[in-house]
Amino acid sequence: MALIPIYWWNKEVHNFKISQQKFSKQPWANGVILLGCVIIAMLLANLPATRHLYHSFLETSLSIHVSSPDGVIDFLFPREMTVEKFINDILMVVFFFTVGLEIKREIVCGELSTPKKALLPVVAAFGGVVAPALIFAAVNHGTLASSGWGIPTATDIAFAVGILSVLGDKVPISLKVFLTALAIADDLIAILVVALFYGGAINFLLLGIAVLVILYVMVLKRLGEKRMFHYLVPAILVWVLFYYSGIHATMSGVVMAFLIPMEPRYNKAKFHRRNHILWEGLVASEHIDTGEPFPNGPQRHFLRHLSGLSIRSIGPSYRLEHLLNPFVNFLIMPVFALANAGVTIPDLSYFNVLQWDAVLGGAGMGIFLGLLLGKPVGITLASFLAIKCRIGEMPAKATWPMLFAVACLGGIGFTMSIFVDTLSFAGPDVPVEVTQHLRDAGKVAVLMGSLCAGILGSILISLVARLQRR
Repeated sequence: MALIPIYWWNKEVHNFKISQQKFSKQPWANGVILLGCVIIAMLLANLPATRHLYHSFLETSLSIHVSSPDGVIDFLFPREMTVEKFINDILMVVFFFTVGLEIKREIVCGELSTPKKALLPVVAAFGGVVAPALIFAAVNHGTLASSGWGIPTATDIAFAVGILSVLGDKVPISLKVFLTALAIADDLIAILVVALFYGGAINFLLLGIAVLVILYVMVLKRLGEKRMFHYLVPAILVWVLFYYSGIHATMSGVVMAFLIPMEPRYNKAKFHRRNHILWEGLVASEHIDTGEPFPNGPQRHFLRHLSGLSIRSIGPSYRLEHLLNPFVNFLIMPVFALANAGVTIPDLSYFNVLQWDAVLGGAGMGIFLGLLLGKPVGITLASFLAIKCRIGEMPAKATWPMLFAVACLGGIGFTMSIFVDTLSFAGPDVPVEVTQHLRDAGKVAVLMGSLCAGILGSILISLVARLQRR
């Protein structure tokens, strides 16, 4: 009888692991976790018992300080690093590195690999960037909030694709592919926006050294180097140089991701030849009596070589993307949400995103209207012009009402929009308190705009699908 509880416990643990694996493979799982982290962050930042602890933890210093008693040695690295900056400047480098790998894969052999496939979503993505930026600029022209025009220009692929997967067959597969490709192109444009408009004062000496390191890696790639070590070590060096040169450190992740080779170390012919030799050795070693259970010593030798052969027959870029995706989706992005979505709400006026001030501008209004209206209008109008000018083709089995409904999901900004918000509104003439106020208002507007865009898109998709079935 004592074995029954143990059996029951093992069975429950086994079932939990299976359920956990099934959950992590769902396309909406990442969005659900991010939404939960947003709620937790808002509670931590506003509950009296946790408010002070939450902000104190984010402002905790993480720098390494090495000094000798006589003061000869005094080394601090990295400078002014806090928990919040560690998340935004180091962990998010890994996020952007993974995004870069995904964009490169789509350009080489995915939805952006041919002009016919790429033109419509790329043109639509540009429309979805320009329209929200114009709305924000029109609302905030000449005010302290004018530098935040890049906030409503991004689309969060995790939430958008997650909602599409929940809606099932209501949306044609071609439009799901269209939105995915659009979000990828959107990410690339957002990366360029951050690199060009949201960096600091540039140290050209350090930037030049970084360029030399990048050129060195390009030469290695040209010579056919496939070993991961020769790319990851320079990637760390480029991050350090970018961090101190004034260009946002996360851009180093994107640059290095594009340099990781996609070609495997072993081509198809070499794989089949070595695989045949190793399998023959493995089969022959089965008849060697060593007194060990399977696998015996010789078999372990061949199995290790078979494992290495399999790994080296997959390109480094694919291997890194597969390795990093779970960490990015279920660790880095949730941690980013926990650190950046926690906005302290002193009064309910923060939720009035449509308020406007002659000096401060209407950061919340510009972001909210940009995401909710600018995104779908810009995407749809750009798609219409591209199709009428024969630059792109209408997705198969798609209609204009359904395309507009799907374009509404492009207004879900979240991760990238919040990231741009953390870089916006700062300047020599802007007080720190004003910058923090605008950033907090911007984050609330991003959350509310993304929520409304998701709800609007879901309702419109359901209505259009019902009308089309009738």
